[in-house]
Amino acid sequence: MHSLLIIAHGSSREASNSEVRDLAKKVAAIAVNQFDNVSSAFLELAEPDIPTGIHLCAEAGATEITIVPYFLSAGRHVVEDIPREVDAAAIQHPSVKINLQSHIGSGVEMPALLLRFAYE
Repeated sequence: MHSLLIIAHGSSREASNSEVRDLAKKVAAIAVNQFDNVSSAFLELAEPDIPTGIHLCAEAGATEITIVPYFLSAGRHVVEDIPREVDAAAIQHPSVKINLQSHIGSGVEMPALLLRFAYE
């Protein structure tokens, strides 16, 4: 079973956290052939946190988890904090393959996406 875990920063504003959870649901609806499960977790200020998100995926039967940081730039959270959290959680789940991908802001599609939003 292959899970996708979308990692966001987390916010004290619950509506922002709900946006991320809703995004995960929308991705799940179109990724049925790629992932068995799509969920979200947060670096701070919201639940579940990253270790819990990984644990929930593993508990649901994931043998592989792909993690995508939902961040636009490679700041400290992307470069240091998220990898540290993922590495620590991976130790707790040695039988699960965990793939930490690049943050979404590094995607080759981002310039075109930004232009699309400029004209909406």
